[in-house]
Formats: sequence, C-alpha cells, structure tokens
Amino acid sequence: MKEIDFLPEWYKNGRRQQISCRTQYFILGCIFAAIMFWNFIAARSISKAAAELTQTAPKQADAECTLREAAVVKNQMVQMRDKTDILKKMDSRINVADVLGEISFLIDKRIVLSKVEIKAGKFTDKKGGKISGDVLLSAGGENQESSGGKDVHLGNVRFKVVIKGIALNASDVAELICRLEDSPYFCQVVPSFSRNIKTKTGSGPDAMSNQVSEFEISCYLSNYEIN
Repeated sequence: MKEIDFLPEWYKNGRRQQISCRTQYFILGCIFAAIMFWNFIAARSISKAAAELTQTAPKQADAECTLREAAVVKNQMVQMRDKTDILKKMDSRINVADVLGEISFLIDKRIVLSKVEIKAGKFTDKKGGKISGDVLLSAGGENQESSGGKDVHLGNVRFKVVIKGIALNASDVAELICRLEDSPYFCQVVPSFSRNIKTKTGSGPDAMSNQVSEFEISCYLSNYEIN
C-alpha cells in the first residue's frame, strides 16, 4: 500500500532551513565560546607576564647598576695596573733601612752625625750628558735573582747620599771616607768640606773649649751599572 504524504513541499523546505540555521547557530556559538575562552587565557597570561616584568624591573635596574659599577672598577684596575707597571719600571730597588744600617755600621763612636740625606738625581755620563734610562741596570745580585735573572731597568736616576757631622779630629773623617769607599753600598765618595771648629762643653767657670772637625761627605749608592 502506498503511503500518501500530505505535508506540503513548502513546509518541508522550511523545516530543513530551520534545522540548517540551528546547526549554523550552534557552530557559531561554539566558535564564539572558544574565542572567548582563548581571550580569557591570553589575557590571564599577559597579566601574569606583566606582573612578572614589573617584579623583575627593579632587579634589572640593580643588575645594570652593578654592571656599571663593575665597569668602573675594571677601568680603575686597568689604570692601577698601568701605574703599577710604570712604577715597576721606575722602581729604584733601594732599601733605605739597609743603607742607613750600613752607614751606622761604618760610623765610629768618635763621630756624631747631624744630617744624613738621600736624594735622587739625574744620571749623567763622564761628559756631562744625560744617559737614557734603559741603560741603567741594577748591579745587585738580589735584584737579578728576584727578576728571574733578567736585568732590572731603574730609570735615569741615581741616589746621592750626603753625610754631615762632627768628628774629634780630621783623621776620623779620613778614616770614614776610606770605610765608605771600601763599602759595597757606596761609590764616588767625595768630601765636600772638612774644617776645624771650636765647641764648648759645660757651663759657667767650668766651661771648656774643644777643637773638633766639622765635615760633609757626598757619595752615590752603588745600585746601578752602565750597560
């Protein structure tokens, strides 16, 4: 038996259009929900990243400040290293305590010193011309051992020692000059002057007049040699 469909064709078309529209609305709603959920997740991530960035900003500023300070310190260290290298090249390798100890050893008890002066001066050759600093070398064995056997450049200076005092007589002054010449610490010993003077000891009626020798001797430290 054949079924008879009494529904008109326009009604069927309307139903199909309604189902198609509902399906499209449902799909669009799912897409909109997915977009909103994605926007929520993205906004939350951005907010979290912004908060972390805000927290790390002071740390970044501190790190930049530390880097600047480190750069300044490094620059100062480089400058100090350069100055140290210059000082090493100009170092005289003179131990003043040893020089004074040698003078104290050479001075007899009959001599009283009034002045001991050590001063640096330009080094000149026998003709009076200045000698370049790179030809002044340390003559002491200790200096050469401490520098690994290499010559130590001292710069174009040498040290002059001036000794002034009073001796009981002129023979004591002559003996001191001989001792200075025999000492390995000194060279070019030259008496600047030696004269007799009178001094008084005691006071009042008991005062006595004595004759002593006032002297001044100049010499140079033997800490260099001409290469």
